Amino acid sequence: MSTPVTPPERFLVRLRPLAALSVAAVAVVLLAGCAGDGGDSASPSASGGVTGDLCAAAAPSGDISDAISASGEVGSVPTLEFAKPIDIDGLTIQRTVMVEGDGEPLAAGNFVDYAATIVDGATGEVLSESGYTAGEVLPEQISPESGGQIFGCATVGSRLALAAATSDEANPSLVYIIDILGVTPTTAWGTEQEPVAGLPTVTLDESGAPTITIPDADPLAETTVVALKTGDGATVEPGDQVLLQYRGVRWSNGEEFDSTWSKGGVPIPLATTGVVSGFRQALEGQTVGSQVLVSMTPADGYGDGEINTTDLKGDTLVFVIDILGTATPAAATAP
Repeated sequence: MSTPVTPPERFLVRLRPLAALSVAAVAVVLLAGCAGDGGDSASPSASGGVTGDLCAAAAPSGDISDAISASGEVGSVPTLEFAKPIDIDGLTIQRTVMVEGDGEPLAAGNFVDYAATIVDGATGEVLSESGYTAGEVLPEQISPESGGQIFGCATVGSRLALAAATSDEANPSLVYIIDILGVTPTTAWGTEQEPVAGLPTVTLDESGAPTITIPDADPLAETTVVALKTGDGATVEPGDQVLLQYRGVRWSNGEEFDSTWSKGGVPIPLATTGVVSGFRQALEGQTVGSQVLVSMTPADGYGDGEINTTDLKGDTLVFVIDILGTATPAAATAP
């Protein structure tokens, strides 16, 4: 079955794990499988189809992480102080909750909004500062196996300090300051807009999944994009990676041909440069939190041809897209 990105898996850019901001730390921080008492006490419920105990997954605190200090408010770039160089003998990863936020505890399956500062543990050199400005980092879905060691079940508004050893001779140890800014909903949250006459109509079920009804009329002659909800987040720029949900149907018969909602209702990341023209037009220039309807001509979809059931050529395609996050390529691949 054809899809809006022919297929999505081909262009899917995985949500970069937090440690990917420093490539050397990926194996240590996210794949180390360490667990222990990270200072969290709650055991929040699962969400997004992902289950597990984030509290138990959190890395344990230790003398090194406890001794790290960071000035500045949560959500602003911190100034770090710690004894340099870090003693990495026997160190895997230590995690200390520096500031406990007053928000809800994180749950497995949450898409977490965060900011991160990463510092060389030997020299104190700042290697990366990301997420302090909207549109720099995509929300990351966490589970006990992916990101759980870092985030645990900390509350929104918390600041975490982590120290980790790596296998990279250039940066044998790293210090992280992680600010937990929020949890991204898995459906668009923007302000509803008035419907436009002549376009397909959209209704949402309790989960936010859209049903698209095609009007009894000829397909639109031009690709048309309208906002069903207008969000208040960052603007999607050309080339951005976008976290989204979507459903696509044919104008010719109203049948669905692809949908994240039919695959568990879990958002996926896509690059605006990795989708067909009509889908790209529906993303770029929109704001995070928006829900967009696009009716795309064959020219902006899969080209002209005789409409049939085996491919999408010749058919006008209609998508409803929830835009949940965006990140520039430069920020997403920060060192």
